[in-house]
Amino acid sequence: MSELHWVEETFEKIIKKSEIVAGRNRENIPYSTVNGRFDDMAKSNFCWWTNGFWGGMMWQLYHATNNHLYREIAENNEKILDKNLMEAQGLDHDNGFKWLPTSVANYRLTGNEASKNRALLAANNMAGRFNPAGSFIRAWNDWGESKNTGLAIIDCMMNLPLLYWASKEISDPRFKQIAMLHADTAEKHFIRPDGSVNHIVEFNPETGEYVKSHGGQGYGEGSSWTRGQAWALYGFVLSYIHTKKEQYLDAALRVANYFIENIPDTGLIPVDFRQPKDCTYEDSTAAAIAACGLLEISKQVKEVDRIIYENAATKLIKALAEESCNWDENTDNILEKCTAAFHDKNHEFSIIYGDYFFIEAIWKLTGKELFIW
Repeated sequence: MSELHWVEETFEKIIKKSEIVAGRNRENIPYSTVNGRFDDMAKSNFCWWTNGFWGGMMWQLYHATNNHLYREIAENNEKILDKNLMEAQGLDHDNGFKWLPTSVANYRLTGNEASKNRALLAANNMAGRFNPAGSFIRAWNDWGESKNTGLAIIDCMMNLPLLYWASKEISDPRFKQIAMLHADTAEKHFIRPDGSVNHIVEFNPETGEYVKSHGGQGYGEGSSWTRGQAWALYGFVLSYIHTKKEQYLDAALRVANYFIENIPDTGLIPVDFRQPKDCTYEDSTAAAIAACGLLEISKQVKEVDRIIYENAATKLIKALAEESCNWDENTDNILEKCTAAFHDKNHEFSIIYGDYFFIEAIWKLTGKELFIW
């Protein structure tokens, strides 16, 4: 990867802005911004699925700079999540997103036994969501009249590393076996022949029988929600890294090749690859997540193919750095034009995991990454 001077420049911009932003958000757990300043999910929803990414950002920054401000904020984020560990309704398939960037990251860097304990509690809860009838990890909990007992979602692929970590940490193969059974089911029912991906798949929770797919956060059933594509390509290569099962690398490559074929000339990613042609909604988070996954894929393929995935990843990240970042130090977020779901009322705003994965991608390109997955 030559001619990447812009990567070092972007790294320095992140460091410069992050110290200022972190200093005024010591107690917060952000999700988005209001008038340029982070909100605080620690007060409004301490069980929200994105609540580990701020801590993950802080650990990445601490790992690169050894600035203890970031460590203090990350440890505070982790302790706030203790309330979530005691809230059954707030524990679900996204336990990995909450405790991998916080507790597992802390344990890997510092050997903190309390962090290890938190992560194992989260892993045990996640393993308990496994439905052996259909070999899938159930998504979400029930919401009022909404019963979700038979639903699984592609996002869960990115949470499986919590189970792989637990299995290795305590030498218990059950966690790894559950993760692999879910990954096998996801490969069979989520990835379409062309490499596009379903977001939600419904199974009969009693028999395990496949029922149907749902459009979820994309444009509609049968469409191609780009963040779901990104979760899949990154998630499957992570399962390959942890298991060396070739089927998972093959799945990651199918999704990655489809993603690459659909990258616009601008490098800026729409919310759904199959959204109407007159729709211009973007999702910067999908670009950042996919770039991280593509860089991991590049490490696993033959040398002759490596450049394909490296080039695609750098195209995505460079486009974000040049077109979709806000470097104003009076504004808390970095990445802009993030979209949570196609049919939401709001589009193209800041979302904390966009900043996290953008930083992770830049750190991968500079060799400064703390690998948390």
